[in-house]
Amino acid sequence: MTEPSMLRVFVNGTALSVEHGQTVQDAVRAFDASEADAVAAGTRAVTDSRGLPVALDTPLSGGAVLRLVSARAVRAAEEGD
Repeated sequence: MTEPSMLRVFVNGTALSVEHGQTVQDAVRAFDASEADAVAAGTRAVTDSRGLPVALDTPLSGGAVLRLVSARAVRAAEEGD
């Protein structure tokens, strides 16, 4: 039996290895379960390397850079558009 292929992703600058097919939510949970709970509760949000919000069900790709930020900051940026 072969091992599942792993992807290298980064959450808040921390390198993680996750299985191919996992989502942004899976990566955040692997990084820090309490941060994942805060994202689920709506107090934290996930952005990509450019600062754009990322949906939690987005499939990961190798080299993805994710940042955990205040959900309030994301809402304020969206309202300014």
